[in-house]
Amino acid sequence: GVTRLLLTRIPFFKEIIVSSFSCDSCSWSNTEIQSAGRIQEQGVRYTLAVTSRQDMNREVVKTDCASARIPELDFEIPAFSQKGVLTTIEGIIDRAVAGLEQDQPTRRATDKEVARKIDEFIGKLRQLKEVNSPFTFILDDPSGNSFVENPHAPQRDEALVVTHYRRSPQQSAVLGLEGEEVDAKLPDTAEDLRDEVLQFNTNCPECNAPASTNMKLVQIPHFKEVIIMATNCDSCGHRTNEVKSGGAIEPQGTRITLRITDPSDMTRDILKSETCSVEIPELEFELGMGALGGKFTTLEGLLKDIRDLVEKNPFTLGDSSTPSRTGKLQEFIGKLQDVKGKSKAHFIMDDPAGNSYLQNVYAPEEDPELSVQRYERSFEQNEELGLNDMKTEGYEPEAAAGR
Repeated sequence: GVTRLLLTRIPFFKEIIVSSFSCDSCSWSNTEIQSAGRIQEQGVRYTLAVTSRQDMNREVVKTDCASARIPELDFEIPAFSQKGVLTTIEGIIDRAVAGLEQDQPTRRATDKEVARKIDEFIGKLRQLKEVNSPFTFILDDPSGNSFVENPHAPQRDEALVVTHYRRSPQQSAVLGLEGEEVDAKLPDTAEDLRDEVLQFNTNCPECNAPASTNMKLVQIPHFKEVIIMATNCDSCGHRTNEVKSGGAIEPQGTRITLRITDPSDMTRDILKSETCSVEIPELEFELGMGALGGKFTTLEGLLKDIRDLVEKNPFTLGDSSTPSRTGKLQEFIGKLQDVKGKSKAHFIMDDPAGNSYLQNVYAPEEDPELSVQRYERSFEQNEELGLNDMKTEGYEPEAAAGR
């Protein structure tokens, strides 16, 4: 037979590889779809409280390596049991019902008791579509490429919780990444790195062509050291940069509040870590932790990145969006543009790890428009940072005794 491969792009989704096999002898044919997008740095977990019929119409991108769960029914669609789809929550339930009904005629003939129990469960799944009682929908994707729609964007959705997490070694092995992780150790002395730009080979995230990534250790005045990584692709011209904290997690979280009163505030330097969330109360806008990654830029640059994030989201301003939502988002973009000097607003950065920074232009004196609050982290924030199970004292004697 003959197998044909085609690399194409699905609108509002991503690049995929379509493989088609056909046999001239028996006329059998088969088609499959595989993802061609890159795996994200962190996995993602969406937890949605479904309370109305409108929630059933939320758009969902579910990759083949994502698992879906409904705890109330103790129901789970395992990873790699279905192909990647662009659908709705109702569509995912319909696919699950169709899969369970597929072999029911055979079961009724061979094992009536099992067939009866499956029929009862199918009835419970169909009842979920009516949303007579609230239930929880959890979508967990180690590759980070799945998505659940927020119909209230850019405002926060109280019913939807998005959690980014670091993949376990088992999940990395399933995704085929266990051989790609390099244990890079920095030299013993940081002095050797301050005046040196390290370079290592990688692939472009857009065109997958060979590219190089530059890494530099930078000292921010009146703050701490950070690591800046920048990637330039000579093939397609794509450029990207990211900032990682060069120090440990602080004992307390940090909440930085800036009252924007003058256009010159747009030039303040900002270090936004991966664990930092951003809020502008006057616009009822909140950017959760993990979004946009780590950034070392100016206030104007961060607001531009927020605007690009809203404009480039195909679920909000694309062909699939509704006119009412498009008008609401265009109004938000206009208000965001006014913040750059025309209107006064508060800019709040909340970082549980304490690794974010906003420039004090009066340093070392106090800034009248800038306030920095230190606070004790909650148990949930420590859990998300992985600190509750971290043991830094007394582990060596136990390890020696175990050997």
